[in-house]
Amino acid sequence: MFIIELLIRTCLETLYLTGAIILIGLLLGLIQNNATQNFQRSFGRNALMVTGIIGTPIHEMSHAGSALLFGHKINDIKLFQRPDENGVMGYVNHSYNKNSLYQQIGNFFIGVAPIFGGILVIIGLMRLLIPEAFAKFITIMVESVNFDTFSMATIEGLATSYLGLLKIIFSWSNFQNAYFYLFLFIAICISSHMSLSLADIKGASRGLLTIFLVVLVFNILGLSQYIATFNVIKYNVFITGFLMITVIFSVITYLISLLSVLIARR
Repeated sequence: MFIIELLIRTCLETLYLTGAIILIGLLLGLIQNNATQNFQRSFGRNALMVTGIIGTPIHEMSHAGSALLFGHKINDIKLFQRPDENGVMGYVNHSYNKNSLYQQIGNFFIGVAPIFGGILVIIGLMRLLIPEAFAKFITIMVESVNFDTFSMATIEGLATSYLGLLKIIFSWSNFQNAYFYLFLFIAICISSHMSLSLADIKGASRGLLTIFLVVLVFNILGLSQYIATFNVIKYNVFITGFLMITVIFSVITYLISLLSVLIARR
């Protein structure tokens, strides 16, 4: 009975720490796969090249940067190429010391790095090209850490905030700003290549297993209070709010892909 309770508690605590990232990563993959199919149906296989020339290097550099951060050795890297027979447009091959706990945990963050790398570039572009939207996004992030409980009111508050962000991004003044179209194009390119490949998921799963084992050891040693003191609610609200920017632009990309299908049929 104790062992079952221990494993259940460890599973829940691991999900508290990584669940939002995993869930949104899966959602991005679903949206991107459908958008890619629509673009290929409309413009052929070369449609991926248009978005990939920007999106793929950012995807791979995110992997590479995280690999270096966690002490991994980069053996080979390809930032961009024509899709091979498996549809691969870039890759990062890296190795690590399997005896290093830090490097083992790093596999999870290296695997999911394109999501965060893509977000950071999009936010940087907001700051540079549409600063009003950037200011609104920062306000949302600041407000998100003020939530002490997670409820429907929390979800409604975040939804209202992001609806306001969308209104600012797609304001009439932005449609009259040439920089807005540059921002939108680059953001679509990035979001089109932000989801995780099977190789990314495989690598991340190794790190996730290590995180689970570390949490399990904490619980066995009676150190779970150190996990409990970590404000899980604020962390999850903040990380979800941060990741929502990827969902927004992935949905925008998907809607544009649907529009391209309708135009191609005419």
